[in-house]
Amino acid sequence: MAKHGTFLVTHADDDSAVLKDTADGQVHTLATNPDPGGDELVAGEAIEATIAPEPPMEVAWELREIDDRRSLTVERSPEPPTTQEREIGADQEAGDLTRRDRAGVGEIHVLTVPPERTEAAVEDVVDDEATLVRAADLGVVRVEVRSDDEDGVVSVRYMP
Repeated sequence: MAKHGTFLVTHADDDSAVLKDTADGQVHTLATNPDPGGDELVAGEAIEATIAPEPPMEVAWELREIDDRRSLTVERSPEPPTTQEREIGADQEAGDLTRRDRAGVGEIHVLTVPPERTEAAVEDVVDDEATLVRAADLGVVRVEVRSDDEDGVVSVRYMP
């Protein structure tokens, strides 16, 4: 049965690719790479696509159609969190997370951690596959991570 959704390409080589469904987290291994248009899939990109199990054993999947495709980036910004983000962080306990919609497309996540754990928290966010999965699901292309070591505030900005 064919499946349509948004997927993060988590791995890609000359022979196959691995997709993670942003809606349910299910992982699908494609039997081939390139896509139907002849372009190879690249790890770290998001696709809105239709996939289906490849007969006869239906163990691997085939990519039937791509409706949208975009590269995703996660970067650490030298800028501190905005005033709004610092105010959100000041109102929550260490370990809390607040999500807010951005004007237009995207979200802002504000995480508060003990100040001595700020750097480790930033590294975790930048390296976490879940950050890319969320970006793919939100339909954005860029994730910007800002931090304030004094207050232990980390902001994750999902932006178009």
